Amino acid sequence: MRDNLGNIPDKAIPIAHKDIFSTKGMETAAASNILKGYIPPFSATVVKKLEDKSFYSLGKLNCDAFAHGGTGENSDFGPVRNPWDLEKVTGGSSSGSAAAVASLSVLAATATDTGGSVRNPASFTGTVGLKPTYGRVSRYGIISMTSSTDSIGHITRTVWDSAYILNITAGRDKMDATSSNEVVPDYTKGLESYKVEGLKVGMPKEYFDNSIDSKIRDKVLESIKILESKGAKIIDIDLPHTEYGVATYYIITLSEISSNLARFDGIRYGHTRDKFGDEAVRRIMLGTFALSSGYYDAYYKKAQMARNAISMDFEDAFKKVDIIAGPITPHMPPKIGEIVDDPLKNYLMDVLTVPVNLAGLPALSVPTEAKEMPVGIQFIGPKFSEHLLFKVGNIIEQETEYYKNLPNLVVSSR
Repeated sequence: MRDNLGNIPDKAIPIAHKDIFSTKGMETAAASNILKGYIPPFSATVVKKLEDKSFYSLGKLNCDAFAHGGTGENSDFGPVRNPWDLEKVTGGSSSGSAAAVASLSVLAATATDTGGSVRNPASFTGTVGLKPTYGRVSRYGIISMTSSTDSIGHITRTVWDSAYILNITAGRDKMDATSSNEVVPDYTKGLESYKVEGLKVGMPKEYFDNSIDSKIRDKVLESIKILESKGAKIIDIDLPHTEYGVATYYIITLSEISSNLARFDGIRYGHTRDKFGDEAVRRIMLGTFALSSGYYDAYYKKAQMARNAISMDFEDAFKKVDIIAGPITPHMPPKIGEIVDDPLKNYLMDVLTVPVNLAGLPALSVPTEAKEMPVGIQFIGPKFSEHLLFKVGNIIEQETEYYKNLPNLVVSSR
């Protein structure tokens, strides 16, 4: 983004990148000591696309090391603190991305969502987080966590900003065989004029049971009532295999992690493997076990069968509804150090988000309230329905006092 004299353009838009996005000439360590000091010789496709549209990177953002975590505490460089309460977590793994946008350090930040890693921190920080359809945005140049569920998204202050950025980042990339040829529409078009009347909104009973914090459940229900008051039809639905989502996701994820992290051997780049953090080691060991002889059929193969069942749940649901609404996390942000040493509690933070990744669907996190601590609602749609998610999310945003009180900061004039 600098010119030949090293000057920053007058109209540059400030952005920062999660530390797993390769940035040419700028350290990319994946928040891990094993890659500390690594300078990539190229930039990720997303980074290049944004640079071509006058976005200027202010730097790299902390995250859970190799994106392994749901609280932002697994970074080798220290935990990320929530700008709303410095004693609480920001959520993860895109913790630094959410904190940077929430604190107005940048107008937008790139992020990734493998099992909720955009939506979770967006909910905890009162920001807008997009997890696109799998393959909607190129994964080239981004350090892989779980190749079959990694989705390349971003965190912004507003829904319109999120739509504007997806206009730039979406599309086929010859460097990524998993990227889609699906036509990229203008995601900002029609946001302001959209009428929700007649829209069928699904409410999964599994997302509103007694395991969900009452404050979260109440705020999400208030947002759904806004849609109902404007003419949307609210329909109860079932997603019966939701209870198997976390177990399914972590068998598949840990297996793919054990394969993807094999490249970090200290020979070609990076440091020796003793620099891996505890969470990376845990995931490598469990993943290798699940793929080992005698256990592949018992664990990994069954997890893939369960994944298909979860995907079919959503397919059946979208025969009845246009969009699904629900909470993002079952609990409010814990204090730093409260659950980081309990892997099971950490993994269960993702119970309402991982099914979306397993099915490859798009989802959008929008703040419902941000007074004492933020609460977000997620909208889930069929594949490549991002435009609809933005339209519905924009309606909720316009009705919240939080949005009305935001500073007048957007990435581009409307």
